[in-house]
Amino acid sequence: MISDKLQDAINNQINAELFSEFYYLSMAAYLSSEGLDGFENFFIVQAQEEHTHAMKLYHFLNERGGRVMLQKIDAPKTDFDSPVEVFKLALEHEQHVTSLINQLMDTAIEEKDHAARSFLNWFVDEQVEEEATMDTLLSKLKLINGEGQGLLMMDKELAARTFTDETA
Repeated sequence: MISDKLQDAINNQINAELFSEFYYLSMAAYLSSEGLDGFENFFIVQAQEEHTHAMKLYHFLNERGGRVMLQKIDAPKTDFDSPVEVFKLALEHEQHVTSLINQLMDTAIEEKDHAARSFLNWFVDEQVEEEATMDTLLSKLKLINGEGQGLLMMDKELAARTFTDETA
């Protein structure tokens, strides 16, 4: 059985992952409106990943005898100035999610819940990858000043990204 404190923390993280899904869909919609279908695709895939993260937490909580309690999801930002701003905000968001995962791990440690600690290690590792991906793409965008042929080449590259459920 999972403690109430850890159950609440996992429910909060489910909410954070679902917000991330909405946030990335909002970014995808903006990029689509700018004619950047490859960038749009990148963030649609990113949103799908966030959904699977929420479901991974959902199933874990159920398996441990906890109760999933969904919460209100705030509306994400919808207006952006440029693809550079989008990736800057996405990197900042992933850094925030990393801090939330670390807090969740701290709670699992405090509660001496070894199963949760083992389970959460996947999320800790995933956040390293998430931050690195956003940082790399932001650096590339800055290198090309977020415009011109370089932007179109990145758009083509990101169009090839496909969703793979890494939680399975």
